[in-house]
Amino acid sequence: MAIRQDRPAQFTRRVALGGGAAAALAACAPRSGAPKDVLRVAIDSEPDSLDPLKGQFASAALLYKQLHAPLTEYSPTGGLAPGLALTWRSDDARTWRFTLRENLVWSDGAPLTSDDVVWTARRVVDPSTGFAEQGDFFAVINARASLRGEVAPEEIGVSALDPRTVEFRLDRPVAIFPVLMREFYPLPRHVVEADPDHWTRPENWVSAGPYVLEDRAAMALRLRRNPRFAAADTVAVETIAVDVIEDTAARARRFRAGDYDLAERPPSDQIAFLRERLRDQLAAFPAPILTYLKVNCAKSHLSDPRVRWALSLASDRTRINTQFFNGEARPTDRVIPDPDAPSPEEDLAAARRFLGHAGFGPDNPLQITLRATVGDRDRIAVALMDDWARIGVQTQLLASYPLDMYQAVDGGDFDLALARFDRGLKIDPEFMMQPFSEDGFADNTRWTGPRRSAFNALIDAASAEMDGAARLAGLREAEAIFLEEMSSIPLVFERAYWMVASRVRYGAEIPPHLWRDLSLG
Repeated sequence: MAIRQDRPAQFTRRVALGGGAAAALAACAPRSGAPKDVLRVAIDSEPDSLDPLKGQFASAALLYKQLHAPLTEYSPTGGLAPGLALTWRSDDARTWRFTLRENLVWSDGAPLTSDDVVWTARRVVDPSTGFAEQGDFFAVINARASLRGEVAPEEIGVSALDPRTVEFRLDRPVAIFPVLMREFYPLPRHVVEADPDHWTRPENWVSAGPYVLEDRAAMALRLRRNPRFAAADTVAVETIAVDVIEDTAARARRFRAGDYDLAERPPSDQIAFLRERLRDQLAAFPAPILTYLKVNCAKSHLSDPRVRWALSLASDRTRINTQFFNGEARPTDRVIPDPDAPSPEEDLAAARRFLGHAGFGPDNPLQITLRATVGDRDRIAVALMDDWARIGVQTQLLASYPLDMYQAVDGGDFDLALARFDRGLKIDPEFMMQPFSEDGFADNTRWTGPRRSAFNALIDAASAEMDGAARLAGLREAEAIFLEEMSSIPLVFERAYWMVASRVRYGAEIPPHLWRDLSLG
């Protein structure tokens, strides 16, 4: 499911857990000050919801991996593994059958069956309950029609063949459908229906994941190991204490002070300093994280692709990488990562030429607004404004909190917007292109026309391709059209950074998103 990565800023404060919880932590703390059996985690924003059908923030997606059990699962190396479903199969990539594990139960002991899976799938596409971006479900027969209110959710192509078998029928082949199901989290119908507005409160919490929600306060959560999780015997950490520390520098300081075992996203401009201080406790991972510019193609002064090419050609990506990412990001002018691709270089002469062909020049300068979020992102925006000034573009910066910016973008009230998405553990190239496809979460640039239709057709064809090499070739063909039209301007691929204490044992292949696989030494 698609997740937006920029979240609304909030007043930064650390709120202690309840007195009993705090006393428990203190009681089990060894002399070092680190609680013996508690993993302490600092994340960068409060989840907007713990209901997977409502939450859209990256922090919510991270917590879903701990609290809920998906139909299929991420392996310890980020691949595809059994989840609630033990096996799955399809002969044509249009009809998929998933067989659940035997004797599955929710954390309250109630049976978990295929009926729960079907009920959740219908809830996903019910316009009154499925509030999050559900792009992974759009191929299910009648899913779009249900979201539009044209058919009842019961008419979508999902059914329970028996208590352990679920069938999904799609309107087109989707070869990686089981991969998409790694973030489809069935919900406990008996609990949600009993109290649909409050079922995510700790006192009502029921789920099937490795952890359950034990306590929640403003800016803090406490998770406890779920003994009824299907693979509970593999979960080593008993308790996880999560704090929201929105300020990146404060998060790094608190980690260095020994307050946390895991802390995400250190300040990008402190990477060199932290590497020197933390050494191997600063873990870096190649990641599907793209920083890019959204362009409002419906604006008359930006409707000509040559204007968008000019802005791209004038953007000094190498300087952005050096100045804001310590030289550890990868400058890019494409969407699908390619380690063999040369680093793009600015071409001011070509940029001025394209602007001139589009009717802009010294006597008629291009005037644009650039939206960015406050913090390190607005400093990147200022650097871009300096770049564009070299070709005569006059830019006004509008800096705001993330929620305000995305509301403006969704409403079409922007020229350009500096954006970022992080696909987390989704490393397949399809997950880099999907956000820009029809109904994708980055599909808000108002790009239309024949080339857009051709792009959509190529994305659909690639999605249906069972052969990985052929699918990649189709995605690259779609990417070529996308870059020719330049409705969005790629800038850099970021790396994923986590600060990881020495006592945490984890696999080094992927970021430590799967806390069930961690242990404390």
